[in-house]
Amino acid sequence: MSQTTRVLWVNPVGYPDYDAPMGGLMAGVKAADTEIDVVSLSTAPLPNHLEYRTYEALIVADMVRLARMADAEAYDAMVIGCFYDPGLEDAREISGRTVVVAPCQASVQIAANLANRFSIIIGQEKWAVQMRERVEAYGYAHNLASMRAIGIGVPDLQKDCELTTARILEAGRIAIEEDKAEALILGCTCSFGMNEIVQRELGVPVIDPILAAFTMAEYLGSLRRRFDWSPSRRWSCAPPPEAELQAFGIFSAPPPIGNRVRY
Repeated sequence: MSQTTRVLWVNPVGYPDYDAPMGGLMAGVKAADTEIDVVSLSTAPLPNHLEYRTYEALIVADMVRLARMADAEAYDAMVIGCFYDPGLEDAREISGRTVVVAPCQASVQIAANLANRFSIIIGQEKWAVQMRERVEAYGYAHNLASMRAIGIGVPDLQKDCELTTARILEAGRIAIEEDKAEALILGCTCSFGMNEIVQRELGVPVIDPILAAFTMAEYLGSLRRRFDWSPSRRWSCAPPPEAELQAFGIFSAPPPIGNRVRY
């Protein structure tokens, strides 16, 4: 068996501009024997962000299709690259031997190993309820000190990185001093490239969700290769019967990939 760990990173938007910078970030930290494919979607029309549940609902079927493809193309792990973790459980059900990871779950799992209490720095207050639901579902409600919004939407987070970083620093200080957070999580994959400055300035661990999700996927993918630890397919983890999938023609269309970059 090849020793190369193959990771598929899915940007769940119909917008390719994030693919190269996010892929470059991951390429800078990956192991030498890891291969990364970064893809975005071809489904139209799709916006360039998923700030609303309406938009998120539109891409869940695509995550399922790509999880099916990831198994067929022998990826060790797939990442759904949005902090809402859209379609995570649905994709896991159909991913065969491919591990499926998402940023919110990976980030809180890592943060909980570094601190007893963490805060999530979010772009807009709109996000708080849905993200809190995710954290609670993962079993980390007791670790969540707060969510602090910086008043910047997803499409604008990378437009003025100095402004975004300054807002994160301001919110992070409040989270640490007032909410007693011991670590911070940046609650959007589009806040990449800012965690090191914030961590240095504030003196607590600051989790970048891209790095958290990618390194988790890379690690779990390597465990699959070393120990054959792949997703269970018993009981609640059972996928739909192949006969039904064939009869319904659910996966007859090609995967909804609009752009692909390899690292």
